Amino acid sequence: MEVPTGLRGLREKALVEVRLPSGDTAVMVTRYKDVRRLFADERLSKNIARPEVARISADNELFVDPRIDADPPDHTRMRGLVTRAFTARRIELLRPFAQAVTDELLEEMAKGPRPADLNEALAFPLPILVICRLLGIPPEDRNRFRGLVDGFLSVTKLPPEKVEECRTGLWSYLVELIAFKRANPSDDLISDLIRVRDEDDNRLSEHELHFWTQSLLIAGYVTTASQIGTGTAVLLHRQDLVEEIRADYSLVPSAVEELLRAQIMGSSIGTLRYALADIELSDGTVIRSGSSVLLSEESANMDESVFSDPFTLDIRRKENHHMTFGAGIHYCVGAALARMELQVATETLLRRFPDIDLAVAGEDLPRGLGGFMEGFSEIPVVW
Repeated sequence: MEVPTGLRGLREKALVEVRLPSGDTAVMVTRYKDVRRLFADERLSKNIARPEVARISADNELFVDPRIDADPPDHTRMRGLVTRAFTARRIELLRPFAQAVTDELLEEMAKGPRPADLNEALAFPLPILVICRLLGIPPEDRNRFRGLVDGFLSVTKLPPEKVEECRTGLWSYLVELIAFKRANPSDDLISDLIRVRDEDDNRLSEHELHFWTQSLLIAGYVTTASQIGTGTAVLLHRQDLVEEIRADYSLVPSAVEELLRAQIMGSSIGTLRYALADIELSDGTVIRSGSSVLLSEESANMDESVFSDPFTLDIRRKENHHMTFGAGIHYCVGAALARMELQVATETLLRRFPDIDLAVAGEDLPRGLGGFMEGFSEIPVVW
């Protein structure tokens, strides 16, 4: 339940060699200043569909798609189309829906057996239902695509043939969904993107339409679900922090940010890049052209030169400019949506269940192994 000890002292070197789950090696940038700057450095390419680039998984290509250009100017064009849907106004309009869903889920949990698994009761269904509402996906499809996404995100969890079955199954589902939405448009993000695609072929190709729908579906629920679960587990493990929040619920936003900074469920393997040229870091260390590069958000978030006492969980921390959502041209387009859901889930849970606690010691919570996310596979709670 604590920040991994491996992050202590990691920033003694600006660049360290690491071995990926695939067995391939890469170099990892550790310091906040360098990580933040390199997120916007066009000498680091996100186009990693190259034979010389390290693989994250030996059995899964994950987000690699040779037909998608993840660098400017194509990325800028595609991102601009998607970002318009994530305005502050649109997210705030979703808040009452997220609140109603949370209230209903917690009422169901209250009626059910104890202990309850917080993952299944709240952490996963909430972001799934919200992203379904945003994208225009029938909520009854959520169990179908949840299983497919779980396989899509396997690193070492599933054999190659099962991974491929899930990858092709997810794409086929999206083909069916987009065809349905094209015939039955409504006020949702997928319908908006279809209109862009169909009204101006130069702005969004059919493959890009499917790719971005897939990316939004995956990112819109998996990362938020894992953070709701792990963040809540950390709080319940620290009942002193729970009492601090209950005494002043205005602390919820800063508590959410601090839990995001600590992000014990996170993984730098999501930020793999390829160096197109030699790049000098702040201490003179050089990333060599042709290197596979990881930008460690986790290490940056523990940088002692930026965050005072970084290994202490401080829910009153000010100026918490953590790197969990990335930075620059690759800053997470769904950050505002994730923050809103995390705030709603945290405050509502603590208000609804004044005596809620973990049913087991925090140290005994089981980790999910072999997947892209590193959250707890089960979070039993009592009240």
